Amino acid sequence: MTTLYYKNGTCALGPHVVLEWIGAPYEAVPVMIGSELLRELNPAGAVPVLKEDDGWILTQAGAILHYLASKHPEARLGGGEGLRGAAELDRWSSFLTGDLHPAFFPVFGPARYTTDPTDEARGNVVEAALTLVRRKLDLFEAHMAGRQWILDGASEDGRSVVDAYALPMLRWARAKLPERLERWPALDGLANRLEADPAVKRVLAVQQASVETQVA
Repeated sequence: MTTLYYKNGTCALGPHVVLEWIGAPYEAVPVMIGSELLRELNPAGAVPVLKEDDGWILTQAGAILHYLASKHPEARLGGGEGLRGAAELDRWSSFLTGDLHPAFFPVFGPARYTTDPTDEARGNVVEAALTLVRRKLDLFEAHMAGRQWILDGASEDGRSVVDAYALPMLRWARAKLPERLERWPALDGLANRLEADPAVKRVLAVQQASVETQVA
């Protein structure tokens, strides 16, 4: 059985949602960042980690999502068909991995981005990071104008693995930006559609309940 190792509040939410959408049997195991188990699975100490029943391990959220879309073509979560459909999947997966996600890093860990230990310095790091987050959201919003989902999908409702991947980042934006997502109505709509999905609701409930039961 496929096993996903995750931590609540991280981008591992994306693969967790996709596994639920696919509907094939899987196990979701909460782990603590820095735990011995996680270091054994992934020396980088990061989630998500996907492990197959033959012991094969895959890390990196984007790679896991691409793998799941290819492994389960019947779920039709890989976006549009053909060469350009695959390229669009790569494009937006790369945008989330390389642009939007890293923009949040200083927000969650400002001490890593300054040698000045004062609260003022760390606050300045966070404000600079939030400015960058807003710029990335502006780009994302422009793409989403007039769209329900990120890609021109092959699934019945058009959703794809990158919509699931975007969800944790949209939730971070709502949590960390004073304006939440009010400035980006298309992205706010995307987040609302995702959070209203029954499978997403199940995953969010499981992840929240896991906070006290993470495996060390």
